Amino acid sequence: METKTNKTAPRNPSRRNFIKIGGVGLVVTGLTLAGCSDDDDGNNTGNPNNNELPGMRNGVFDFGGGDLGIMTFSYALEQLAAAFYTRLVNHQGFASTFNEEEQEVLTDIYAHEIIHREFFRDLLRNRLPNPDTQLLPNLEFSFTGVNLGDRNAVLQMAQMLEDTGIAAYNGSGHMIQEEENLNLAGKIVSVEGRHASAIRSMIDPDSGNFAPTPLDPALAPSQVIAQINSLQLITTPFSATYLS
Repeated sequence: METKTNKTAPRNPSRRNFIKIGGVGLVVTGLTLAGCSDDDDGNNTGNPNNNELPGMRNGVFDFGGGDLGIMTFSYALEQLAAAFYTRLVNHQGFASTFNEEEQEVLTDIYAHEIIHREFFRDLLRNRLPNPDTQLLPNLEFSFTGVNLGDRNAVLQMAQMLEDTGIAAYNGSGHMIQEEENLNLAGKIVSVEGRHASAIRSMIDPDSGNFAPTPLDPALAPSQVIAQINSLQLITTPFSATYLS
């Protein structure tokens, strides 16, 4: 991206630079995957039971268990985040609701979430034995309860999604069996931590909320799913039989 002149530079360039560092880290993650996935034989997945692979069960898609189940669960959350930010940055009131710096930060977060979503899609396509039937389909979402033209409502929803995503990664980390998968999850959750810090700073710009906290909460997949379901954001039915 071209360097902006002082006249058009964001009021707090360090905040946006902080976010963009996270984007670089995730690009490296994607390149790592691209360099090794072609040699993956499908057995190094941390999934001990083929009966627990993701796929349709009782008429709805089930996330499955093991590492592939956790990655599918993560893919669903990244689909949700990407859908929210896509609607936000394309909303007709985006430019009038947020100032220039805020637009740039939110647009960067939007770009990261798209990368996250595509990252998990490609990873699962390479590692699932039969991605045609085992890859989570594109989910449908509803954000009718969020006024995208209301700055406070948008930032509260963004904070909820980022904090929930962090808690989900933290809470499922102990369930991941393969070291490579754990490393990938760790890289992504670090980017999500930068997102959450930036959102908190936008909500309360004069506070110390810009700095990430090492004490982020951890929630089990079932707790995260219950929280998301309570907001009725995902309209596509799904199940998580093997994720506790």
